Amino acid sequence: MVYLTLAAGIALLLLCGDILVRGSVALAVRLGIPSLVIGLTIVAFGTSAPELVVSLRAALSGAPGIAIGNVVGSNIANVLLVLGLPALISATDCNQPFIKRNTLYVIGASLIFIGLCYAGPLSFWHGAVLFALMVAFLIESGRRAAQKSVEARSISDETIELIDGVSGLPGRVWLVSGFILAGLIGLPLGAHLTVSSASEIAGEFGISKAAIGLTVIALGTSLPELATTVSAALRGHCGLAIGNVLGSNLFNILAIMGLTAMVAPVPVPDIIVRVDLWVMLAAALAITPFVIGRKNITRTPGLIFVACYLLYIVFVFMPRANEVASIAQP
Repeated sequence: MVYLTLAAGIALLLLCGDILVRGSVALAVRLGIPSLVIGLTIVAFGTSAPELVVSLRAALSGAPGIAIGNVVGSNIANVLLVLGLPALISATDCNQPFIKRNTLYVIGASLIFIGLCYAGPLSFWHGAVLFALMVAFLIESGRRAAQKSVEARSISDETIELIDGVSGLPGRVWLVSGFILAGLIGLPLGAHLTVSSASEIAGEFGISKAAIGLTVIALGTSLPELATTVSAALRGHCGLAIGNVLGSNLFNILAIMGLTAMVAPVPVPDIIVRVDLWVMLAAALAITPFVIGRKNITRTPGLIFVACYLLYIVFVFMPRANEVASIAQP
């Protein structure tokens, strides 16, 4: 029964997250916000709504390992799996607007986050620093979009659909409001089901909550990005997916962990500090040569990315890793 509850929780998170994104995008379009800004912020960040509510719920319910494991694991999955699998179908074009700068932002945010975790546990002021950086990024994105107004106007609604599969937006005001309200109500419920069932499974098998957060929950909450990039790859348009991944990863570190730490202290398990944070940084660095050189992520690098992710999953569940993690787990 607990496995059905976990599946139902993740399914509810994905469904309500998608509904919230569609309602938010429809509202942004009605307000006349440029499509480029919608794609780089509302759409990309909207897919991280499941991670946000899960991390907040986990921290408040005394399962901080799930909170931080969910964010770190999602960022690893976003790069190695979400970019790796579509590359096996169609090459990912890394020559997109603002991609080089956003990649540097993700690497910089990762380094700052690692430094704060070493000074942990993450507290209110750690979270305030991270969230302030998120606000600064949004302001900078808006400024750049305003300077590139012609380019922003050239990004069509079809491009938004390619970024995150957003189509069939609600047209009427009451429907837009209904979408947003349903998303806001359903996401916390899905988070409750996911966190409670994951904690029970971890206790049943004697594994750490951090390991569950790094793998099962992280992969589950990354499914929107994965489904979108695979769909775009089948249509030969997976180039824009890298922007979605970078936006989501930046939001995961700065906004999700920032807000979570501001709400409740987040102890960082020792195994995550010594291993998983560095895997997350290595994943971000892995795409840097492609971005700087404006090269495509082709089938061979994609295969390497996927293989590395599978090896990482095996390592997380290795007895040695679990033993260390369980000792440090609150």
